Amino acid sequence: MSGDTLVTLHGRSVLACAADGPKLCEGADALRVIAEAAGYGAQLVVVPVRRLAGEFFTLRTGVAGELVQKFVNHRLPLVVVGDISVHVARSAALRDFVAEANAGHQLWFVDTLSELEEKLRRQGRPATA
Repeated sequence: MSGDTLVTLHGRSVLACAADGPKLCEGADALRVIAEAAGYGAQLVVVPVRRLAGEFFTLRTGVAGELVQKFVNHRLPLVVVGDISVHVARSAALRDFVAEANAGHQLWFVDTLSELEEKLRRQGRPATA
């Protein structure tokens, strides 16, 4: 199977995608993860940086927009976990995208799961959909 697991972080059911799973390269890949999350009843999906196609970090390719839009359409928050500093250092557009995403509720970029837990703690437990 996928190696993905369901965990609870600060009262939320979270699908934690395995680091060694298939890359998310296009909308169909995102939909497979979304379907898995729905099967588990997950309220949030955590994807390690290494699961994202390299094109995700070059915004002009449209890969990030396509993947994120699938999660938005299904009202399923996405969290990217890991160090993206190399990518951010190369692109002001990506730096702005990450800052804007982290200010919202649909897409977050965090370095560690501990950072995600702290963000969820500060946010409080959301009402279930």
